[in-house]
Amino acid sequence: MSHPHPELGPPLRLPDGGLRIVALGGLGEIGRNMAVFEYGGRLLIIDCGVLFPDPEQPGVDLILPDFEYIRDRLDDIEALILTHGHEDHIGAVPYLLRERRDIPLVGSKLTLAFIEAKLTEHRIQPEKVQVVEGERHQFGPFECEFLAVNHSIPDALAVAVRTPAGIVLHTGDFKMDQLPSDGRLTDLGGFARLGSEGVDLLMSDSTNAEVSGFVTSEQEIAPVIDEVIRTSTKRVIVASFASHVHRVQQVIDAAEKHGRKVALVGRSMVRNMGVARDLGYLRVPPGLIVDPRDLELWPPEDVVLICTGSQGEPMAALSRMADRDHAIRIAAGDTVLLASSLVPGNETAVNKVINGLTRWGARVVHKGNAKVHVSGHAAAGELLYVLNLTRPSNFMPVHGEWRHLRAHAKLAALTGVPDDHIVIAEDGVVVDLVDGRAKITGAVQAGYVYVDGTSVGEITDTSLKDRRILGDEGFVSVVVVVDSNTGKLTAGPEIHARGSGIDPERFEEIIPVIEKAIEQNAADGVVDIQQIRRIVRRTVGRWVSDTYRRRPMIIPVVVEV
Repeated sequence: MSHPHPELGPPLRLPDGGLRIVALGGLGEIGRNMAVFEYGGRLLIIDCGVLFPDPEQPGVDLILPDFEYIRDRLDDIEALILTHGHEDHIGAVPYLLRERRDIPLVGSKLTLAFIEAKLTEHRIQPEKVQVVEGERHQFGPFECEFLAVNHSIPDALAVAVRTPAGIVLHTGDFKMDQLPSDGRLTDLGGFARLGSEGVDLLMSDSTNAEVSGFVTSEQEIAPVIDEVIRTSTKRVIVASFASHVHRVQQVIDAAEKHGRKVALVGRSMVRNMGVARDLGYLRVPPGLIVDPRDLELWPPEDVVLICTGSQGEPMAALSRMADRDHAIRIAAGDTVLLASSLVPGNETAVNKVINGLTRWGARVVHKGNAKVHVSGHAAAGELLYVLNLTRPSNFMPVHGEWRHLRAHAKLAALTGVPDDHIVIAEDGVVVDLVDGRAKITGAVQAGYVYVDGTSVGEITDTSLKDRRILGDEGFVSVVVVVDSNTGKLTAGPEIHARGSGIDPERFEEIIPVIEKAIEQNAADGVVDIQQIRRIVRRTVGRWVSDTYRRRPMIIPVVVEV
């Protein structure tokens, strides 16, 4: 199996007739999916998504792919293909279109409607190309065939990219539910036809590669949701992804059956479900949806709320309810249903929300104690099925953490793909398909770009390290006044601390040590203000570490007179 090397340098020029693929996100992580294809000097992009921050990235709102690799070649982009409407595949589109507003966006009707609603908030009017499964479209040198795939959102697509270098099948996110809620099956016949034609490279969703067997059908979830709503004596609050149309439909159906009104809570939930309803993907009986502000008009047992926050996102509606920071107040007897799978890395945040809800007397139903969600991603049995249908000459697992990519690569080997034709790459690694062989040929910049409020890319890893230190250890500031000519201390030291856990009275111990250090350096002729700052920081830091075994941020302030 081919794999990236930490010392990979920039790639050489792409040989004539070769196809280059660079993932700027989605490899070694869940989210930020973005792949750039290059042939004949032209570019095609598949997906442009975001990654949501973890607790190690305080203050960050979103994480984007790094566009540096394509920034000087924006005019070479033929199109941006969006496989489906989840945030990890479309969330970064507004930021890319800020760089070039007329990049054609290609996708299904619902996907384009979701992204258009999002772009309206950014005041961008996109150029759209609506496609349906079974169609072929030419974008420069790239002929793209679109195939239906089943996922946890309607209208998802796989795409086969044809160039003279060969056929690349990119599955997007998919599963093989044989009884989907909308009756739209994954086009296994199309996969098999492509396999007969000859798939030179298969790029396939790896999220559930470690899960054996086949994913449970969506139809098995509806009775569980129905039972939860039927047996609940007060309000039911359902938390789901804001784009999970199938799940919202199941909740609406159960609410109608049991005579309950439904309120949608959360801007993205209201926006997306409004789009889905207008396009006919969401069936809502007249009079069923009510405004959340009018909920007091109905008794608790006649209400179902559908909101965001199933992943413990701090600013989402459910998290704010758990923290008593929302107009909707959780009360004893309420039932909260977390109707989504747990994205890896969100366990702590979700458990915090569950504990907060339970504290106020709610009964919390989640995947750990009831079958209230099934994954939207193919398990190992389904991935093997696709590998055998397509019989790819080369294989590249995508969309997953390292353990998922490795597990998927092993599945490919089991189906007969030679080890030296299996490419395990990571973000920024360059893969070239030349003369029927896919090989790693270099690497480009593909780091994290942080969105913090209105700033994009201004927050660095160093900034986040400082935030973590401040959050974990607090800070100690030391103010001293020195003579600019002699370097001798004329006033201070004055010490202040916040969040450090240090008794202020104990600082009396370190003041003589600071004075002595500055005095010694003045005797040595040290008058440079930066050098004096380092002396103060080192002296205080050593004392705090030895005394308290802590490492707060030390902020020396040296004033010259």
